[in-house]
Amino acid sequence: MTSDPPYRRILLKLSGEALQGDLPYGIDPSMLNYIAGQLKKVMETGTEVAIVVGGGNIFRGSTAEAAGMDRATGDYAGMLATIINALALQDALERSDIDVRTQSAITVTAVAEPYIRRRAMRHLEKGRVVVFAAGTGNPYMTTDTAAALRAIEIGADVLIKATKVDGVYSADPMKDPKAERYGQLSFDQVLTDRLSVMDATAIVMCRDNHLPLIVFNLNNSGDLVRIIAGEMLGTSVVN
Repeated sequence: MTSDPPYRRILLKLSGEALQGDLPYGIDPSMLNYIAGQLKKVMETGTEVAIVVGGGNIFRGSTAEAAGMDRATGDYAGMLATIINALALQDALERSDIDVRTQSAITVTAVAEPYIRRRAMRHLEKGRVVVFAAGTGNPYMTTDTAAALRAIEIGADVLIKATKVDGVYSADPMKDPKAERYGQLSFDQVLTDRLSVMDATAIVMCRDNHLPLIVFNLNNSGDLVRIIAGEMLGTSVVN
């Protein structure tokens, strides 16, 4: 008899850069296929999976603002970029025989359902992956904040953030070879030390709603399944 996985329902936060792979811009089809393969293994454990995807591989509102664009306009353009990524991810998942629905926080009914919390939860209960696009639907809000919000709304057991390094470090490990990796942190420590985990709004939302956060390296094949199985990988952030 197999035991139940420790996480009944997860929310996975994927940055736009995660879909970019090694390309300088856009979406790498091989990376989409890799992510779909990892998620298929997770689905086989019986864990329910929701995803929030970013759009930085295509357009970033804060960068556009620095170049002179109105920030709200730039953020809305960034939301549209997340919809492009969500549709590409949806296609890769479907080609891996995973039933998936995309829900958008801004209305684009020709390509995605509107975000409706109860409908999203029903999809999850039926074994479908739900991809949340367009952030929160509001400018000045990051997709990190959207990930924390959606995870809380759907009753996820954990928020898992995929990155290019194996956890949270005291400094950028790509630049500082002496950077220390943390195995576990508190949300207050992340805020006090201003560690680069997620934006402060997302961290506070997780803390105040007792939602644990795990940061792991997406490029380590099998790590996501191992986390779902209860292994301590990456960095855990808890109250």
